[in-house]
Amino acid sequence: MTWNGISHYVGAVKLMTVYAHPADTITNCGGTLARHADAGDEIVALILTHGGRIHANRYAEEWRKDRPDEAIARAGLDDIVAFKKAELQRAADIVGIGKVITLDHDDSSATLQDALVDQVAEQIANERPDVIICDYPQNPVMAANTHTVATTTALAAIGRAGTFLRNLDGQAEFHVKQVFLTSLPVYPTDGLSLFGVRNDVFVDITPVVGRKIAAMDCFDSQGYSGLFARKLIESANGEAGRAAGVNFAEGYYRLHNETHATLPVTAAAMEVDPLTRHVSYSRIDLRREYPVQG
Repeated sequence: MTWNGISHYVGAVKLMTVYAHPADTITNCGGTLARHADAGDEIVALILTHGGRIHANRYAEEWRKDRPDEAIARAGLDDIVAFKKAELQRAADIVGIGKVITLDHDDSSATLQDALVDQVAEQIANERPDVIICDYPQNPVMAANTHTVATTTALAAIGRAGTFLRNLDGQAEFHVKQVFLTSLPVYPTDGLSLFGVRNDVFVDITPVVGRKIAAMDCFDSQGYSGLFARKLIESANGEAGRAAGVNFAEGYYRLHNETHATLPVTAAAMEVDPLTRHVSYSRIDLRREYPVQG
């Protein structure tokens, strides 16, 4: 994977997402993955927990009905997990994720666990991704935040995979080239007022926003389908798009610095017209172009 000095990486890239729950890969970076899939890049989604205990919207809504569907209201953990896995696979097919790996840990986990770090490190060493995408971690003492636990696990596993020795571990070391972190709770592009903490990379997902909506529509179990998907993309990806000068974008924070032969200037930066970009930013009416079905 090399940088051409102007706008983008040259050559095929293998990406791995590492997230806590089945839907996280789609909501956080589904548009980016769709664009990479269209470019011919290989994508692996690694999901640490089964997600059976979180976002139980489908089941809670059924419990509250006067005449609930007993098959839904009395669903056990195995039934819920199987339903969520089917949702994830449908969404993965829409976006273009080639391989889904689910480790099926309980999603009530609240601490960094060596056994799980080992599992993730093994997957990283086996899959050998150039890029890993995971959540921006909040303060690690916030143990109740399973997304932060998932990311600290991923970062520990990246380090562990880099220390493998073939004669001791049965496989050679592997070094990830870059880690992109999603869900940083700021979008502004001014790095000075935020002391450098900002999304420093945006991916324009406007051409594939319909696929991200369709993928989110798969997650009926947690109420992400329908109007919620459109409103979330309008607000989160729309605001990121405003910062990036496009209709819809996904924002990232790079973990590692990058080295270039020349100063990088993107094609988007060369083409943007600050005086008229409000026109292009406003050209898509998401709810009209992608209406809720049913």
